[in-house]
Amino acid sequence: MEREGDSLLTNLQKRLGIVDTRYDHGPQQKGGRVRLQDSEQRTIVINDTVKNSVRDFSGNSISTTKYTIATFLFKFLYEQFSRYANLFFLFIGSIQQVPNLSPVNRFGTILPLSIVILASAVKELAEDSKRARADANVNASKVKTLNGSQFIDKKWKDVVVGDIVRVENGQFFPADLILLSSSEPDALCYIETSNLDGETNLKIRQGIPETSHLLDPEAVSLLSGTIKSEHPNNSLYTYEGTITFLGGKTVPLDPAQLLLRGAMLRNTKWIYGIVVFTGHETKLMRNATAAPIKSTKVERSVNKQIIFLFLVLMTLSTLCAVGSLLRTLTSNFELDILKVERSYAVVQFFLDILTFMILFNNLIPLSLIVTMELVKYYIASLINSDLDMYYEPADTPATCRTSSLVEELGQVDFIFSDKTGTLTCNVMEFKMCSIGGIGYAETVPDDKKASVDERGRVEGYFDFKTLLKNAETHETANVIAEFSTLLAVCHTVIPERDENDPSKIVYQASSPDEAALVSGVQLLGYNFHTRRPKSVSVDHNSYTHEYEVLNINEFNSTRKRMSALIRMPDGSIKLYIKGADTVIMERLAKQGNLYVDATSIHLEEYANEGLRTLCLAYRDVSESEYTEWSRIYDRAATTINNRQDALDEAAEMIERDLILLGATAIEDKLQDGVPDTIHTLATAGIKLWVLTGDRQETAINIGFSCKLLTEEMTIIVCNESNLLDTKLFLQEKLDYLKKALAASETDLSQSQAHSGNFIHRFFHRVEKAGEWLSDRRSLSNVMNFLKKSEDDAFFIDKDRVVDTEPFALVIDGRTLEFALTNEVKLIFLELACLCKAVVCCRVSPLQKALVVGLVKQNVEGAITLAIGDGANDVGMIQAAHVGVGISGMEGLQAARSADVAIAQFRYLQKLLLVHGGWAYTRMSKLILYCFYKNITLYLIQFWFAFDNGFSGQTLFESWMQSCYNVMFTLLQPVALGIFDQYVSARMLDRYPQLYKLGQRSEFYNNKTFLFWTFNSFLHSFMIYWLMKVTCTESQMLANGQVVNIWFVGMNLYTVDIILVTMKAATTASTWTWFTTLSVLGSLVAWITLFPLYALLAPMINLSPELYGIPGPLYSSVTFLATLFIVPVLPLVRDFVWKFYKRTYWPRSYHIIQEIQAYNIPDYRPRMEWFKKAVYKVRQIQRLKRSRGFAFSQTETGQANLIRNYDTTIRKPRG
Repeated sequence: MEREGDSLLTNLQKRLGIVDTRYDHGPQQKGGRVRLQDSEQRTIVINDTVKNSVRDFSGNSISTTKYTIATFLFKFLYEQFSRYANLFFLFIGSIQQVPNLSPVNRFGTILPLSIVILASAVKELAEDSKRARADANVNASKVKTLNGSQFIDKKWKDVVVGDIVRVENGQFFPADLILLSSSEPDALCYIETSNLDGETNLKIRQGIPETSHLLDPEAVSLLSGTIKSEHPNNSLYTYEGTITFLGGKTVPLDPAQLLLRGAMLRNTKWIYGIVVFTGHETKLMRNATAAPIKSTKVERSVNKQIIFLFLVLMTLSTLCAVGSLLRTLTSNFELDILKVERSYAVVQFFLDILTFMILFNNLIPLSLIVTMELVKYYIASLINSDLDMYYEPADTPATCRTSSLVEELGQVDFIFSDKTGTLTCNVMEFKMCSIGGIGYAETVPDDKKASVDERGRVEGYFDFKTLLKNAETHETANVIAEFSTLLAVCHTVIPERDENDPSKIVYQASSPDEAALVSGVQLLGYNFHTRRPKSVSVDHNSYTHEYEVLNINEFNSTRKRMSALIRMPDGSIKLYIKGADTVIMERLAKQGNLYVDATSIHLEEYANEGLRTLCLAYRDVSESEYTEWSRIYDRAATTINNRQDALDEAAEMIERDLILLGATAIEDKLQDGVPDTIHTLATAGIKLWVLTGDRQETAINIGFSCKLLTEEMTIIVCNESNLLDTKLFLQEKLDYLKKALAASETDLSQSQAHSGNFIHRFFHRVEKAGEWLSDRRSLSNVMNFLKKSEDDAFFIDKDRVVDTEPFALVIDGRTLEFALTNEVKLIFLELACLCKAVVCCRVSPLQKALVVGLVKQNVEGAITLAIGDGANDVGMIQAAHVGVGISGMEGLQAARSADVAIAQFRYLQKLLLVHGGWAYTRMSKLILYCFYKNITLYLIQFWFAFDNGFSGQTLFESWMQSCYNVMFTLLQPVALGIFDQYVSARMLDRYPQLYKLGQRSEFYNNKTFLFWTFNSFLHSFMIYWLMKVTCTESQMLANGQVVNIWFVGMNLYTVDIILVTMKAATTASTWTWFTTLSVLGSLVAWITLFPLYALLAPMINLSPELYGIPGPLYSSVTFLATLFIVPVLPLVRDFVWKFYKRTYWPRSYHIIQEIQAYNIPDYRPRMEWFKKAVYKVRQIQRLKRSRGFAFSQTETGQANLIRNYDTTIRKPRG
């Protein structure tokens, strides 16, 4: 029954446009390998547009907009009326239309509500139109498509399944393609998939041999046959299909032939490919999610409190209706004078409830929504115009694309970050090396320049100029020569000469580290310039040396090294090897290694600098040994089963007795300020998780470089191959951490973490009871909620202080797939939340979104922020509460889909700590103040009901009530919302711990809301009864008239405006010219405009009850006395309470405010000396750990492909 209920609800929402079917991934949500059964395949006819057009293939036009023309109305109204305030005012506006029911103007609610909804619609359309324009630009991109026997330009949106396209170097693939042929040998091509998986290292794809000869339009136009392909799915790393040619030959297709939309062709002049998936059926779009409807934590709290105020409103209305009923049933005046029929008293009772609901409806302020939207828009403009977040090199300012989420920036608990392009610059640089025990660096700081100690040992580093000199005359010259030769020949890099400038060489590399090493060795005069199938050529000292490449033992994550057997120009054979220090050191020869200790010291220093290191070694191989080993290698290469294991065993046999040459250090250049930013955000209490498509070793290296991972952390690495092992491993580590945590916590803190006071439990119930209104899937869960007790709920306290040894969790994508299953995900989540840092490697875009969703749904009250720069990050950006896009090297896909776009990761610090902190406190004050001023005024009507016999008579003129929020008390909340600063930006940056105030919702929560509500009740009660005592029924005016209700009402109205204005003045932390204008201007506006309105309006029969009121009112001594006395008395209590709090119960920001006000110096103790002592201890511990190494290329399969290249042959033009 539940499933039937879910499907009915889902179908209804799809029909209404609430669910976006563009992103309905169907049954293959998890991706994976697809078995090509007849019912699970699509057939594509090659070079036959007519036959393909009759099949139900998706078009290639894509849309990432939040709305479509068909869904806008329903989706927008669904979003607007999921706000309980709008729903309430729609109800009030509707019952106001009932004749003889409303005591005020019947259009007083429905008209303002319509204006609010219309303004929101304009805002939503304006923001969505930006996404539509970006989509239009993408859809209008051009690609060459085969038409007959020639290629013509066609827009991407017009490309269809079965089209054969030509993509040129530097262009993106317009759809998912099967590679047919290319300008490279054997249909090879290089692609960059950074938009898909975040990896910037190039990957090789290869077409099948049967199509590699199709090198011109005429040849490819003659190709005939069919392709049977798997159905569209979201698995980026799998593909299964077959191609059947006209003669009947069938050839299998696999991921090596698949070119995905979003990837870019690199270092390859051109390729021919046939389209298999288009538009929203491509794997990129299958990993995308619909633009979500996002609401902030503050807005959700407002919704809860509106429900509470609605209950208060119902209670007050019912009390007044009961009073009216009792009067009807017991008073003879009603029966004898007014002739009220008591038989209708019960019916009238329910009508009276509606009447009083209309009378008191402004307890829930309609103006709150409009004011919030206005203030948020202006705060967003302040973010856009902040010069501190303007990146001048790229002329890129910060852009707040979704203004409705600004206060969420001040409450972030978790940041989920991509690595490549977000933390790093996608630039590898050869920075340092150790050769023969001597350290060299590109740039040597003064404190690290080489010197000789008293024992004759060299300490420090020489520069690369000294290295060039040592290569000629130093005793380590031979070692330098071997070191340089190794870097020049032991790799899988392909040199490409620019046809226009043959002297210019571009290195194509599947690993950016290898390209950096080959480029770096050019500084030593070793210029690699030619690759042939069996040799490489290197220029050195004006001579060209040719080295025969006999075999390559490839890198993989188990071996952590690669080696090459090279026949030198003199005929000798050498094994050159490079890899992680742990695997190289244990394979060194017992004798002859003179530089191990010195190299180890240098490796330690490189690692401390966060550099990516490799150890380099070699050995001489005799001809007979090579001949014998070659036979073993050939047998392994032809093994059918477990071929890779056999090749690894063969490599192990010859990779022994090595002579260490030295080590290299490469910098995966971080963006400016990343380590400091991460440290500051961590100090602010924000947890950072890195979700990257990069290799595990690469991600760990960057983790240390950017200070996400530190020396004192114990790193938990989870690489399991099945579900059971993953669960057991995570559970074991979780149990250990829980025991360690339990030992450091007191029973008191534990009880506080899991218990709640009455207020918290009440609002928790209110929130849960209302969730079904906004949760698309919860209709079938309402009964489950009613049955489920709170004790059964999974609970993680996001604010729990973990005072134990710091841990970091590192998990790879395959293991993460098991960790995200239903039976393991909560174990994984609890363990991850107890760790200081989390790094997820080799994750797909969908996995990124699932991880964000896991935290978002299961950590109570947690606010998540996702930041990235590529299309692979769009899923997690949209899944998080707040999405931040980096306008980086991977394009603008992430920035266009994000709520906020910035140019550099370091700008996140000011965005969150300053703009976010201010936005949260400003919105908190604005909301509380709006509730306060409305409750204070409209509760007067409730107190007046006791004096008017519960008749429903209003004390205030209707249009004066309407002007209360839109004119006389409009500027006060705007001033608080836009210009107020509870502390300065300098202090927020200096004391990032203040950010925890927002994380814990200390400025706006259930407790503060109830306090302000109680204060409103108290203030309204005080001013009403003070005025009642002052203005008695027998009071005479100067003209001899007796005061009436309009006189008293306008007097009370004036006192209330003065009171709420003074309350705004005492609430403001910062006074600007606008704050002064809002305080004085509002008072002046009321004092001057009221008599003018009361004079003119009755002339057109608009407000006849105000005729003749201003003169007697303004000339009354009582009126003038009340203006100076009555508003002050309620605020005395507020001043006393503020004094008590600041003196005896100060909060952290109170202290910072005084530091700022009196410019008090900061005498906090410095920790540098303690850190130095700890650092020395950690250095010793670090020696026992393995260091990261600089390999990020695709595992295996490279050598045979690379050896097909001959860079001396001119490539076809296609």
